[in-house]
Amino acid sequence: MRPIPHIPERRSPLAAIGAAVILLFGLLLVPGCAATGKSHPLGGPGPTRPVWVVAPGWHSGLVVRRADLPDDLFPESADFPKATYLEVGWGDREYYRARDPGLWLALRAALVPGPSVLHVAGFRESPAAYFAPGEVRRIDLPEPAFRDLAAYLHRSIHRSGKARASPLGPGLYGDSRFYEAEGRFHLFNNCNAWTARGLRAAGLPAVPALAVTAGTLRGQARHWGRVEPASAR
Repeated sequence: MRPIPHIPERRSPLAAIGAAVILLFGLLLVPGCAATGKSHPLGGPGPTRPVWVVAPGWHSGLVVRRADLPDDLFPESADFPKATYLEVGWGDREYYRARDPGLWLALRAALVPGPSVLHVAGFRESPAAYFAPGEVRRIDLPEPAFRDLAAYLHRSIHRSGKARASPLGPGLYGDSRFYEAEGRFHLFNNCNAWTARGLRAAGLPAVPALAVTAGTLRGQARHWGRVEPASAR
């Protein structure tokens, strides 16, 4: 049986309150966050590489084809030699790794900035099939934009001066692992903001401050790419 990816029922009891607070805070930041550092127009001539935005529950992540990653970026992909695709997500170290997180961990993750982890899962099915019935959006990026995204994923792992990070331990489902990550998780810097920053790094006009929940992230991403049906290959 195919492993179940993200588990929607792990949503924090604070999510509704947190969403309202983040939205209010984010509205104050929009004027300073509207522009991206680079511009890579979609749909132009030249080769492209796909990235998938997955948000099956409260959590979101980015999926890339393992073979598309440049040789000099994200060397941890070698830990998944049988994978066709890699899904990458970011979150609070203790809450994300807990098999049964409770209210206390949710409170601490939201209110006390803490260390983060990157969760990387390798799989061979199409992203749309693997994450069904959740919405999976494919965005075809120009090659320079995809390299910028790959560089963002590369920078998200904390390597302590080493060329390649060692896993902290097994991940949540299937062939997956946790890695120590850069950045500190808190209510205003959550997994959905991390995903939005990845899209922004690729030149898309995403606004991380308004990526309050997976739903608001999907609302921004609907302007780019297309939703793939579960039958997509």
